[in-house]
Parts: sequence; structure tokens; C-alpha cells
Amino acid sequence: MAKRWVIKPIPAEERISLLSSAINVSPPLAILLLQRGITTFEEARAFFRPSLEQLHNPFLMKDMDKAVWRLEEAIRNQERIMIYGDYDVDGTTAVAMFYTFLRRYYTNITFYTPDRYTEGYGISLTGIDRAKEQGVSLVISLDCGIKSNRAISYAVEQGIDFIVCDHHLPGEVLPPAYAVLDPKRRDCPYPYKELSGCGVGFKLLHAFCINNNLPIDWLYSFLDLLAVSIAADIVPITGENRVLTYFGLKQLNSNPRPGLKALIEVSDLRGEIEVANIVFGIGPRINAVGRIAHASHAIKLLCCDNLQEAVALAATANANNEERREFDSHITREAIEMIEQHFLHRKSTVLFKEDWHKGVIGIVAARCIEKYYRPTIILTKSDEKATGSARSIVGFDIYEAIAECADLLEQYGGHKYAAGLTLPLSNLQAFQERFEQVVAATLREEDMQPQIEIDLEVSLSQLSFKFFNIIKQMAPFGPQNMQPVLVARRTEVIPESVRVLKETHLKFAVRQADSIVYDVIGFGMAAEYEALVRSGKPLDIVFSLQENDYKGRKSLQLLLRDAHLSA
Repeated sequence: MAKRWVIKPIPAEERISLLSSAINVSPPLAILLLQRGITTFEEARAFFRPSLEQLHNPFLMKDMDKAVWRLEEAIRNQERIMIYGDYDVDGTTAVAMFYTFLRRYYTNITFYTPDRYTEGYGISLTGIDRAKEQGVSLVISLDCGIKSNRAISYAVEQGIDFIVCDHHLPGEVLPPAYAVLDPKRRDCPYPYKELSGCGVGFKLLHAFCINNNLPIDWLYSFLDLLAVSIAADIVPITGENRVLTYFGLKQLNSNPRPGLKALIEVSDLRGEIEVANIVFGIGPRINAVGRIAHASHAIKLLCCDNLQEAVALAATANANNEERREFDSHITREAIEMIEQHFLHRKSTVLFKEDWHKGVIGIVAARCIEKYYRPTIILTKSDEKATGSARSIVGFDIYEAIAECADLLEQYGGHKYAAGLTLPLSNLQAFQERFEQVVAATLREEDMQPQIEIDLEVSLSQLSFKFFNIIKQMAPFGPQNMQPVLVARRTEVIPESVRVLKETHLKFAVRQADSIVYDVIGFGMAAEYEALVRSGKPLDIVFSLQENDYKGRKSLQLLLRDAHLSA
């Protein structure tokens, strides 16, 4: 599918010059920093030298004082506390962090995560009943609860208090919890709004440490789990998230806890662990446990303090992930056949099949977007209802689009780009039509063409190891701080350099009149680009920079993102 190139605006020349002089970098690098909101020497220093001292005071968060007081009261009175978390990576890392941290100081605690299939997302009545059976009087929910008004009301009736730690958008009415920690609350003055669910739990523990003069280093030892939550939940890697991820990655690469060490090994990850390794390696294996088995097994793995036991649990998680892949491939093939036969003319995709595996339909939605690039909802049958996952494309708020169909739904929730929903089977066709109307009224044709956002046009002669080393210091990369994407115009392909590796990867070399020759690698791109590269005509290439280390010889290499014939 042809991609639309969108080049970011170039800041004013005066701003480029001022920042370039202030921090002694080339104008192209100054542009990349200005595009990321770095405008002064002080801001550049904070960006390039992250420090845990940059973290905000947790007591700035609305209800934090109440939450800490209630937790301390529960400990003083020897109350039983339940740590309740969602079944995805963010939720399971949050529960593992909170439970393991608190267990050092207090032992009358338990944890709970709902079954994805029988209980669904959020606080379940089943979970409340379990808490009641176990004599729990305080539940701390992590990465869920902000819209669980009914369940939390039921808990209060049973004499159970709630502290909600969530990062999803609240509804019009907050749940009747003792304390509600969510930086996205309209009345919350907390300066940073994009924490993960695990991040909100971390802030509660941070406040607890401050109030009780506990050693902060013990809390910081959980930053490896927090980095996994931030990366896997695809939240912006800016502000506090970037600081937390920076130090969490350091720990992942030097002294990860046994569960994560075992996951790194079973994922066959080599070299330095980066955000992408979490997103495509560690995260899917944690998620697969809740999709195929029960997420409590993932929490046990992440809480594990014995490497031998962790290796065995990680092997099970890896097997769950292989099974998940099989379901994913089979359902994706069926979904694509349905689109080809019945839905090609639409601007949205809403598919239903009653025997699709509920645990992988979100992944299937993302796969369909890769092929057809339009807002997609994949539904299956559960408890005599249609339930499913929604995924979106750049710029389209799928949560708001679903909200416009709320009268046809039983429940829904999520983010701008990902959501979940449940509706009566009898409303399925009406929902398909309404959702299509909402999408068609909003999306333009150009919105349905995948785009590549390009930071900057460069000449190959501007590239150097100094340039690359400064870009490396802009990591960790992720949403709102992506690895810089560059474009070079009218490059000449060296004909004899063109090779196809392992039948799928494309490798060739390019130069411009005033540049040295650079190798280009396009992973999985041979089928799409080989003929173009062999055309003998000048190419405009979109790429990111990476270092190639071959037998100790280091060189700069261009990682291909897209290419087309030069104008």
C-alpha cells in the first residue's frame, strides 16, 4: 500500500540558530530537538541527562493524601488488602510491583486479576465476592476501576473500601471509591497526564515512601517492571514516562528481576534491550498468558525471586505465545476473506464470528489495519453477547466514534486508538451501519492512506557518527519521541550492491554526488521494493540511522522505511 509522506514543519531560522549555538549542535540536530519541544539549554540538559530528581511530587495528584492515609490505616489495623489489576501487561506489571513492594512491609495482602473471558475488563462482581470471602476490607485497583462505578458501589455495600489507580479517561461520574488516583481527572492538578496504570501505582508507592521515611531505592528497584508497562501500553515516552523508562531500561540491561530475565532469554533477545524489544518480545509473552490461560500466572512469573522457577514459568508463557500466534494467524486469514467478500467498499471494518478466540481479536484488528488501513472492530460471541476490540488509524479517535453508538452498546471503554466494547447480538447489524456512518462522515480519502511522518530532509553528506551519537542520546524512543525519520532526495543506487537476503530482506548501497556510499537495509521489504531499487533511476529514500557492527568494524547504515522514484 502506497504511503503518504508527511514532513514536519521546520521551525523559524532564528530559533534554529539560537538553539544550535546554545548547545553546540548542527542546525539539523537543533531542528530535531525543537520538534520535540526542546527550546533552551536548560531543557536540552534535562532531556539529554534524565534524572530521577525530575519526577514530580506524588502528592500533587488529586486524592493522594487520602489514598496514603487509607493504606496506612489498613496496615495499622492489620486489615486484609487486595491488589487488583487488569490482565494485560500494564495491569500485571502493576500488580507485581505493588504486591512485591508492599509485601516487604506488610504480609496480610493478596492479589487478584480477573479472567479475561468470564469476568472481562475492569472491576468484576466476581472479584468483589472473592474479596469479601477472603475478609478483604481494602482493594487497591491498578490500571482499571475508573469506570467501574457499579462494581465499586457493590463493594462499598459489602464494607470494602477502594483506592483506584487508573490512567484511562474517567466518565462523567467518578466511582464511589475512598480515593481515585487518575491524572486524567478534570480536577487533578498533577503536571504529567500520560502515566501508565503501573505508573499511577508507582506514584502511590512513592507517596507512601515519603510519608513513612522508607528507603526510595527499594521502590526504584521496580523500574524494570515500570519500563515494561510504559513500553507495552504504548503511552507517550515524554516527561516522567521518559525518565522512568530511561532508568528502567538501565535496570533491564544490568540487573533485571528473575521473571524479566527469564522472559528476555526465552524471547532470544540479544544485545541491549530497547523499547522495541519490550513491545515485540517481552510484552506479547506476558499478554499471551492472560489470552490463553490466566493472567495470575504472569503475575507469579513477575513476582518470582528464584531464577530456576522463573525460567520454567517463562517457558510456559512462551508456549502460550506460540499458541496465541496460531489463533492470530487463522483468525486473521478468515477476517481478510470476509473483508474481501463483503466490506471492501466501506471506510470502516466491523466483523463478527461467534467462534473467534476472544484473546486475540485485538491483535487481529491491528493486522487488518496493516492491510486495509481503516478503523477496525473485531467481535466474537461471549455470554450470548458480541464483545470485541477496536483499533484505529492515525488521527481518528475510535473511542469517540464508539461513544456515538453508545445507545446500541452495553459497555465500552478505552483510548483514542484502542477500545473494547460489548453489545447485544440483536444490535450487531445496527451497530455496523451506525459505526460506518460515523466513520464515513469524519474520514477523508487521504486519511485512509497510511502515512510516514518525516522529521527532516537531509543530504547524505550531513550524516556522521557525531550526528548519530547525538540522536542515540534522544532515546528511549516511543510515542511522541520517535526515532528520527529522515528523507534524502535523488540518491543513486549502486547497481552491483543490490541483494536479497533470506528471500525477504533487501540490501543495497546509495550515494549522492557529495557523499560517501551508505548501505541501506530494508527488512521484509524485498517483494515491495526490489524492482524499484533495480530500476536504475534516482530514488528518494526515507530512513532511520543505525549502527552496523560487522566483525568489529562499525559503520552507519540506513534503515529503510519507504522509497519512491525521484521527481
